[in-house]
Amino acid sequence: MTRLRFALLNAAHDGANTRRNFRRELDAALVEFDATDGQLPDHTDFDGVVVTGSRSSVYWDEAWIPPLVDYVADAAAAGVPVLGVCYGHQVLAEALGGRVAGMDGFEIGYNDVRRRGDDELFDGVGEEFTAFTTHGDTVVDLPPSATLLAENDHGVHAFRDGHCWGVQFHPEYDVETAREVTEGKRERLGDARVDAVLDEITPVAHDAACEAKGLFDNFTEYARRLRTERASPAAADD
Repeated sequence: MTRLRFALLNAAHDGANTRRNFRRELDAALVEFDATDGQLPDHTDFDGVVVTGSRSSVYWDEAWIPPLVDYVADAAAAGVPVLGVCYGHQVLAEALGGRVAGMDGFEIGYNDVRRRGDDELFDGVGEEFTAFTTHGDTVVDLPPSATLLAENDHGVHAFRDGHCWGVQFHPEYDVETAREVTEGKRERLGDARVDAVLDEITPVAHDAACEAKGLFDNFTEYARRLRTERASPAAADD
């Protein structure tokens, strides 16, 4: 069977870490598009679409954001499996009729997340798990047909709507990325808080968070199974 082909919609303004992390975690051929530069596919003929994190907010007045939201809505309507991570999770929520808003505070560091119910994306992940989080926005209204899959005291951390999933946390982060992103928050959060978070970014903490990486394999397996199921009727008609 040919390898799965995913569109990677890179919304990071400096995408090197993002590119490295997703290419390491996703067992698929990734066709990358720089979403912040207005690069988007002109079709939805992919086995899956993955939308990355970003330092932007989905409600900002930036020219590249509405076309990204529209493309994700089109991919979802076409039945393409979509996985949105952090900012991508928020883009997916907006694309499907939900709402994103700024938080009173900012969640950053290795934090606990609680599952709500069972879903195949979280097969092999505990009812409570550790994940690296960094966000000042949250999904305040889920899309009308979405199901809540995970949350913590800071809000929604995962949902599903049909073939689409959003996760607020960053299962793809390695230690290097976690430290670099945290360092970049000094102006917003202050030295004391940033230094405290940096002290907790250790190999041991990262190893604990690796449990959540299983969702990448689960998403890939779902996309593979869906492609096979869709191909079977076509083969029968030949």
